Amino acid sequence: MSKQKVQGEGDYEASRRYRKRTEEFVENNDVEKAAVRAAPKTSAEAEDMKAAEAAGKRRAKGEDPAIRRREAPNTEPSTRGKTSRH
Repeated sequence: MSKQKVQGEGDYEASRRYRKRTEEFVENNDVEKAAVRAAPKTSAEAEDMKAAEAAGKRRAKGEDPAIRRREAPNTEPSTRGKTSRH
């Protein structure tokens, strides 16, 4: 009997393949030009894309809060552990 690979979020081999292919694409292609080619050509196509995005978001469980924490700029200095008597 052969040992089966872990699939789903634990599939590290698939993650490595994806990362390698993505890096190769970015290195070997004009990403800006690809983005322009992928943009909607008509207002109807743009509406279709928005509708598809909304449909996907309705099925989503929500954004991972960890993503929001990593991306949020630290705009205010921490006052934890500091006392002020101004």
